[in-house]
This record gives sequence, structure tokens and C-alpha cells, in this order.
Amino acid sequence: MTKTMADIAEIMRDIDFTLLTTVTADGSLAARPMSNNRDVDFDGDSWFFAMGDTQLVGDIARNPKVGMTLHGNSSLLGKPPVFVTVAGTAELIRDKAAFDAHWNKDLERWFEQGTDTPGLTLIKVHAEHVHYWNGEEQGEVVP
Repeated sequence: MTKTMADIAEIMRDIDFTLLTTVTADGSLAARPMSNNRDVDFDGDSWFFAMGDTQLVGDIARNPKVGMTLHGNSSLLGKPPVFVTVAGTAELIRDKAAFDAHWNKDLERWFEQGTDTPGLTLIKVHAEHVHYWNGEEQGEVVP
């Protein structure tokens, strides 16, 4: 059965951490773990918070093309884990109303002042091409 973007978004929502890959200033790739805080829209948009002075944000400002890699756990019934890769475009958002719309109380672990944290930046990744592997089932989705 071929999955829809809504199906993939549901899978992604159940996987808290992704490796978010950006293109650095010298053209190499850099990946770092990021929590999506289960904030994934049905059209494949994922949302992340970061500080504006990080390499991650600088990389996206120079080149918004990003990749995401997600790996879910094996099931209790011994089924293989699920893998999802996403190629997309990232957008940097510095709007407090958007911060409030996507804020999760768990984020205060990293951003003690909440949405008032100086330099806070919201990253929206719009999925443009998705591959998934779930046991013997695999496929791709272009939203």
C-alpha cells in the first residue's frame, strides 16, 4: 500500500528526534540531532527551535536546502524499525506569534526564557521529497 504525506507525517510525529542536515559555507554537509517536539503538519512541514547565532541557522540562511533522517523503534512484535528521509527547504522564522503557536513546555529545558529567549529562531522545514522504509514496505512521496 502506498503511503500518503499524511501517513508519513503521522510516522514522523511518533519519532521525536531527527538528524537535520544542512549545507555549510564551504559546501560540505553538517548534521545534528534536533527534536521536532512531535510538531509535524499533515503536509509534511516540520518545526524546530534553535538559537539564531548557531551554525545551523547560518547554514540555512545561506542555503535553505536541508535533509532530515528519522529512525523509529522496532515494534513489540519484532517488526523492523521504520526509516524516513526527507529532502526539503527550510525557512527561518523570527516571529513571536509563530513561536507561541509551535511552543511546547518541554522546550524550556533548552530555552529557559521560553518564547522570550533572545535570538530564538523557529525553523520550518517543508518536505519536498520523502522516502520511507518500513520492513518490506518502502516507497516515496512527493507532497
